[in-house]
Amino acid sequence: MMPTIRLSKFISDAGVCSRRQASRLIESGVVLVNGRQGKHSDRINDDDSVFIEGKRLILKKKNVNFIYHKPVGIDCVLNIEDKDSIIHYLPACDAGERVFPVGRLDKDSRGLMLLTNDGELCQKLIHPDYYHEKEYWVRVDKPLSALFIKKMAAGVSYKNVVTRPCIIERIDDYSFKIILTEGKNRQIRQMCQSLGYRVLDLYRHRLKCLVMRDLEEGGCSHLSESDVQGLLDS
Repeated sequence: MMPTIRLSKFISDAGVCSRRQASRLIESGVVLVNGRQGKHSDRINDDDSVFIEGKRLILKKKNVNFIYHKPVGIDCVLNIEDKDSIIHYLPACDAGERVFPVGRLDKDSRGLMLLTNDGELCQKLIHPDYYHEKEYWVRVDKPLSALFIKKMAAGVSYKNVVTRPCIIERIDDYSFKIILTEGKNRQIRQMCQSLGYRVLDLYRHRLKCLVMRDLEEGGCSHLSESDVQGLLDS
């Protein structure tokens, strides 16, 4: 018999979503444990049955990890009723394993995404305490000024948010690279907008040591063990 684990970890280990997203599912009341509504304090073992929206969860047999080149127009919310949801584009896995996206890349953006069924890996990569680097290439609607570069690097204030200082490098008159260590909702677009610029193209090139490979938009490929270990290393 397996040792008992918290309900949110069980959901994550079953490959449904991250532990943070699992907590939201529990709060929404869609998780049933042994026929009753699940609670955050529930601890699960082999004898327990856990269902989400009528489907019983089974712990995954192995970790599965992919790199995915997300095109513009794909929404990272796992909503089967939305024709643009990434759920319709997730790669097929052996033995019925399911993967989910790590973090978000907004619908109007493109580039690198990590797809996994490893809840612990997901938790380590998206938790704000870890300060993992994410690199983006951005094109805006008017020439960059020295003041814009300076303010972006120092951190920008908008909508009761103050962003962390970051690394920014000009590519040409309209484009720049930016390396963030946080992942607020539509952060780069909001930062630019607060300084009077509009983002025309936003491409994520790197997550920690993982760099976008020579994949066509919409393509994906398995990660090697060394790739995964590089993501896990601090």
